[in-house]
Amino acid sequence: MREPILPPDTRIDVLDRLRGFALLGIFLMNIEYFGRPLQDYVLGIPAGLQGQDAAAAWFVYTFVQGKFWVLFSLLFGMGFAVMADRARDAGRPFLGTYLRRTVLLALFGLLHIALLWDGDILLSYAVTALVLMAFLHVRGHALWLAGAALYLGASALAALSGLVLQLLPPSQLAPIAAQMDEATAQAQIAVEVYAHGSFVAVAQQRLETVFTYMVPSAWPMQIPSILGVFLIGAWLVRSGRMVDVVAHRGFFMRLLMVTLPLAVLGVGASLAVGTQFPAGEDFPRAMLATGLMMLGNLPASLAIVSVFALLAGSGFGARMTAVLAPAGRMALTNYLTQSLVCSLVFYGYGLGQYGEWGRASQVGFVVLVFVLQVLASRWWMARFEFGPLEGLWRAGTHLRAPRWRAAGH
Repeated sequence: MREPILPPDTRIDVLDRLRGFALLGIFLMNIEYFGRPLQDYVLGIPAGLQGQDAAAAWFVYTFVQGKFWVLFSLLFGMGFAVMADRARDAGRPFLGTYLRRTVLLALFGLLHIALLWDGDILLSYAVTALVLMAFLHVRGHALWLAGAALYLGASALAALSGLVLQLLPPSQLAPIAAQMDEATAQAQIAVEVYAHGSFVAVAQQRLETVFTYMVPSAWPMQIPSILGVFLIGAWLVRSGRMVDVVAHRGFFMRLLMVTLPLAVLGVGASLAVGTQFPAGEDFPRAMLATGLMMLGNLPASLAIVSVFALLAGSGFGARMTAVLAPAGRMALTNYLTQSLVCSLVFYGYGLGQYGEWGRASQVGFVVLVFVLQVLASRWWMARFEFGPLEGLWRAGTHLRAPRWRAAGH
């Protein structure tokens, strides 16, 4: 199949709609960790929740957690392919532009960590984006095959590790138990700092959490997983599927029919293993559940892509999802604004609500803020070509100021 020539400066609208939807899912997932330390990520749903809080926690854990960073990663890979292929079609150099864009993304990530939140994904994306350059000239089915091997390999390794660890005698698990006890102790320190610390103390704690815990413990599995999803996203654009979703309705229908059962199988298996894992006491089972959930997250995200692609070809579906497009066009601004709002509400230097809200209240807050973001994004994009941070990112990437005002303004 011949790769499509992408029209210059023409947006692929379905990508903006998907980005807008991904923002909601990312926010639903992230807000939990403005009231809970990141060291708890693999421990599942907190014990003791009841009523609406238990229902909200189960909903997010089952239908949101892990799915939407995968969806965002698919979209990043699609954006990479669009940028690279448009440069190829226009005969423009790509490497220097891409490296500037990636360095700026890393800077956004570092500032996000230091100033707002330690659960940042931008720095991980920037690091992975450098590795992605090695696949610039890979074409055809090799892209999705390599991507699937990377992601599913990392997921299967996590699940297999959890399974093997459960078969080991307690004496051989002692070093892991000691590491978990240390992580629990560090988490308790982080909770105290986040709940009551000054801005400087919280910033120091965020940096320490990322570079002494997240980078060594999460990146070895996270970076290959992200790279794999990037490659699958790039293939979806280079194969022409995302460029003209209406013409490929049959493909997306088949993709949905395959991925939805796989998502149910993976997530269902994870839920069967368990949803609560006491800190330091049941790490092997937590690892098994995490790996199985990861195996279900990729097909779940591809199912979401398929649904949006199919909706784009129907009048009602297109109108229904179009409301998300302006928010998706300024996804970086909205993503960081979510962290800004939450940092001011939850941390000790703000309103000091860290650990005070139930899960149902968190979900309600997310819906309220996201609706306001959708409305604000619609207002902004009717007047300007780019979101505030998107325009800054573009200016640094291309080394020239963009045209800010939209046509007619």
